[in-house]
Amino acid sequence: MASSLTCTGVIWALLSFLCAATSCVGFFMPYWLWGSQLGKPVSFGTFRRCSYPVHDESRQTMVMVEECGRYASFQGIPSAEWRICTIVTGLGCGLLLLVALTALMGCCVSELISRTVGRVAGGIQFLGGLLIGAGCALYPLGWDSEEVRQTCGYISGQFDLGKCEIGWAYYCTGAGAGGAILLCTWLACFSGKKQKQYPY
Repeated sequence: MASSLTCTGVIWALLSFLCAATSCVGFFMPYWLWGSQLGKPVSFGTFRRCSYPVHDESRQTMVMVEECGRYASFQGIPSAEWRICTIVTGLGCGLLLLVALTALMGCCVSELISRTVGRVAGGIQFLGGLLIGAGCALYPLGWDSEEVRQTCGYISGQFDLGKCEIGWAYYCTGAGAGGAILLCTWLACFSGKKQKQYPY
C-alpha cells in the first residue's frame, strides 16, 4: 500500500489522531468541574451538566435528578464565557480532527501529503491547539455564575473554585491541545515525502 508519509509522518499521523481524540473526548464529557449539591455529586462541562435540581411538587421541596445532558439551548449555558468557550474549543477540536483524519488518509494514499501540505497541516494544528487552549483559559471566568455558585458553596468566583475541583475532562482537553501544539506541529514539518518531479 502506497503512502505519502515518511516514517516520521506515520508517527505524526498516529499522534495527531491521539491528540485530537483526547481533546474531543474531554470537550464532550461533562466532567470539567466537580462539586456537590443537596448531597449529590454534580459536574459541569462547557455545554453539558450532570445532576440538576428540580422542584418536587408532591413533596414541595428541591430534589436532584441524577442524569447527564446538554443544556436545552445555547442561551441556557450558565455564562457568556462558557458559551464562548464552547464555540472556541469546539472549533479547535474540529480543526485537530480534520488534520488527524487527513494525516491517517496519508498513510494509505500516495502523494496526498507533500512537505508543503504537511507544514500547512502543522499550522492548522497549531491554530486548533491555540483555540482549545484559549477555551480552557476562558472556562474559569464562568465560575461566578449562579449555577456554579450553588454547587460550589456560594464561595466560588472567577478563578476561585470554592468547594469544587477541576475534573479529568478539563485536563484531558488541555493535554490533547498541548500535544498538538508541542509535538504534532513540529513533526508535521517532516511528515511529507518530497514530491516526484515529472518530466512533462
